Amino acid sequence: MGTVSISRRAAYWALFILFSMNLLNYIDRYILAAVLPKVQESLGLQDRDALAGSLTTIFFTSYALCSPFIGWFGDRVNRRVLLAIGVGIWSIATFGSGLAETYGQMIVARSFLGVGEATYTIIAPTLLADFFPRNRRNKVLAAFYMAIPVGAALGYLLGGWIEKNHASLHLLPYIERALEAVTGQHFDEASKGWRMAFFVVGLPGLVVALSALLIREPRRGASENVTEEDQLRYEKLPLSWSTYGNLLRNRSFVYNTLAVAMFTFALGGLQVWAPKFFWKERGMDLTDADARLGLVTVIGGLVGPALGGWLGDLFARRNVRGSYFKVCAWAMLAATPMITLVLLLEQPLLIFGSMLIGLVLCFTTYGPTNTILVNVSAPRIRAAALAVNVFFIHLFGDIPSPYVMGWVSDATGRLFWGLAITIPSMFLSGVFFYLGARYLDTDQEAVLREMQSTGRSA
Repeated sequence: MGTVSISRRAAYWALFILFSMNLLNYIDRYILAAVLPKVQESLGLQDRDALAGSLTTIFFTSYALCSPFIGWFGDRVNRRVLLAIGVGIWSIATFGSGLAETYGQMIVARSFLGVGEATYTIIAPTLLADFFPRNRRNKVLAAFYMAIPVGAALGYLLGGWIEKNHASLHLLPYIERALEAVTGQHFDEASKGWRMAFFVVGLPGLVVALSALLIREPRRGASENVTEEDQLRYEKLPLSWSTYGNLLRNRSFVYNTLAVAMFTFALGGLQVWAPKFFWKERGMDLTDADARLGLVTVIGGLVGPALGGWLGDLFARRNVRGSYFKVCAWAMLAATPMITLVLLLEQPLLIFGSMLIGLVLCFTTYGPTNTILVNVSAPRIRAAALAVNVFFIHLFGDIPSPYVMGWVSDATGRLFWGLAITIPSMFLSGVFFYLGARYLDTDQEAVLREMQSTGRSA
């Protein structure tokens, strides 16, 4: 029997839809960072950075806690339906953030945002891994994850611009009247700008959620270049706890998870607090800081993943052992001094020039690190593997970092010292990537051997 084949048109259609969702996903996520000082004023959190940071911490806590359940379902049910539900939940939660009148209400809204985004983040890469073969995954995943920094940049840009110019959009009065009729709420003038930002980016997600149903559901492991006979036998194998336990013995998986957790700690906290740092400690206008931060993030988000996709495949073709790990290690170690300069310099041109170089290097890791993850995970448990990865990278990454950085800021009176924690974290990320390189080739080959030998012995 021949190998399992997938329509090229269906594969790229899925990539387009999932990229669009990912873009909106990160616009929604980073709207809060763009308008955080204004939210603090409205919710009575001025000079309480630890509590403000907890709005992001609770999002990632919810995100991480839901991940194992999403992973379990993702390996067993139709992934398109899960995807549509997840995107719908996060869109409603984003809109709901704009309705919050108290700190507690905002906490609830951000918690539901985490539930929705966990669904999408876990399911989407498993679909792409089943649509595209290994020799094309790095470029495809690099393109897919390009939406993260670009979406984050648009979140900064849109959030800052809408907050400042909401009156010129002529939309808020209609939304406000409709909401007043339904909820009885009346928004004070000072909070209308940041609320409008959440409303504008939240509503389109409901339309995007339906597009998930237009994606074809591929068979799990369909692009692993095994025969259809082996594929059918492999699909019939029962799932056991020992299958999941193998993840903890998979050294590429473990080192990749540790490295990404340190990366996520650094970038997660930095992206939350950078606008306020530039406004409060470097004297920049908040809208200008958001715009500049958005510009360097979008440029870095276009250049970095493309560079990572090219370099990872280049070294893989030249049979460099652990090629994807090594690209990530070199990028993170080189990015560390550039982000250090961002915190030390005072001239905006030098600050954002250094940040641009640092972000290009950081974003270089997006394609290779996710290629590692899907390549060393067995197709039958790939959703669960991504869920475990998501759980730990957020547990040790951006769940604690916004709160810890805010707490250090409160304790020292300077946000600089909170952000300085990013530097050792980035260095550790590079070290873990480097340590994983020696195991990658062996762990990738093990997945193919399992599909072939286990399937034939069934």
